[in-house]
Amino acid sequence: QVYLVESGGDLVQSGGSPRLSCAPSGDGNIVSYTLMTCYRQTPGKERGLVAAVTSGKVRSYAEFAKGRFTIYRDIIKNTLYLQLNSLKPEDTAVYYCHAIGLGWGQGTQVTVSS
Repeated sequence: QVYLVESGGDLVQSGGSPRLSCAPSGDGNIVSYTLMTCYRQTPGKERGLVAAVTSGKVRSYAEFAKGRFTIYRDIIKNTLYLQLNSLKPEDTAVYYCHAIGLGWGQGTQVTVSS
């Protein structure tokens, strides 16, 4: 069974720039997934969309992510990336990736200290 594996979460200072990774396990290939998205969730709140990218490389972002975050697929590395820049304490959350037909990754914690 193929599933998404996430990594890259960390404790960073305000202004930090970690890069989150999301890759399918086993024989999974990200080319197969027409839409891949990244969400985030904090305790007591619903999971909210951060960014999305289609197989045609069309990208969209939540308002808070525009100009700071970049989502992209690396076909050679078979990995989805979410580059986080200029982080603020309010960006602290568990970040999840999702692919239609595959489901959710396990999540990776990003904590931003002030």
